Amino acid sequence: MAVKVCHFTSAHPRYDIRIFVKECRTLAVNGYDVSLVVADGKGDETVSDIKIYDTGKSSGRISRMTKTVWRVYKKALALNADIYHFHDPELIIVAYLLKRRGKKVIYDVHEDLPRQLFAKAYLGKFVAFVLSFFAEQTENFFAARLSGIITVTPFIFKRFKKLNSTVEIVCNFPLLSEFSFETTMATKQNAICYVGSITEERGLFYMLEAMENIDARLNLAGVFDSNELREKSLQMPSWKKVNELGFLNRTDILKTISQSRVGLAVLKNLPNYVDAYPIKIFEYMAAGVPVVASNFPLWKEIVEGNKCGICVDSDNTKAIADAVNNLLSNETLAQQMGANGKNAVKEKYNWETESRNLLSFYAKLQ
Repeated sequence: MAVKVCHFTSAHPRYDIRIFVKECRTLAVNGYDVSLVVADGKGDETVSDIKIYDTGKSSGRISRMTKTVWRVYKKALALNADIYHFHDPELIIVAYLLKRRGKKVIYDVHEDLPRQLFAKAYLGKFVAFVLSFFAEQTENFFAARLSGIITVTPFIFKRFKKLNSTVEIVCNFPLLSEFSFETTMATKQNAICYVGSITEERGLFYMLEAMENIDARLNLAGVFDSNELREKSLQMPSWKKVNELGFLNRTDILKTISQSRVGLAVLKNLPNYVDAYPIKIFEYMAAGVPVVASNFPLWKEIVEGNKCGICVDSDNTKAIADAVNNLLSNETLAQQMGANGKNAVKEKYNWETESRNLLSFYAKLQ
């Protein structure tokens, strides 16, 4: 009989690229009986042999972290799975309740939560410090008592390895099958791109200021963190150069990246970004698009180590503009860096490699 697995989330969309497309599909293809519990109000369905159960959309952040968490827990418990795999820190207490019932429970740590809180400017430094302290203590307490931990970066791995003996890195690298197409400079727009959440901390105003000195369009794909942030962006002189694309489905994201000449990842120098593996960088690389990224040591190792882009001080918008202009004006260099990035993803930064780590980890729990 197939091992029953239940992934559950209170915050992520049902077709989340990591949870559904990569992890759930990998498990289903390899013989596991996979269910996914979500909270988006879109109803139940079965897709790619994965049974999706909807517990209803929450009415706000507080509701999501209280009522929704409890509904997700009750549905997950009712499925009576052999292995449970959850993806949100707010679920860690109910995940522990499942463990107390004798279930095997995996915590998939997507972000370094304690450090991430310092990136929330609206919290203020003191509140962020207090919340970060309690978040880390809570995570540490429960993580040590769960069946295993999956992390997305070596930095997070090191932190949780001190707490739990069963820890694995499963990086959120691209699916090679998504990037099987070939693009040429002749088919590209005179544009650069940014794909992801649109926030000040992720370099929004760095990009807009740099665009004042770049003779190209900015394909801006994603959702603004707030209406106020968008209104502030509209006042920037370079906004006239922006193609505001909003939320895109997976197909349009890939199309936007492939049609751009440079991919941007000029995030602020904040603790949770410095040691992160931003999926956007690897997706730019997979599409053969050269990268301009923040000069964090880890990112320099990836980008400049593989000769697939240029790293700059993200606070220096002139340096951003110079790097972009260098790639826009030097087609040979851009093509070579794009090809280098694509080869690096084919060789090591891909989900096909990471999926083996996921399957090996699951095997250890059985």
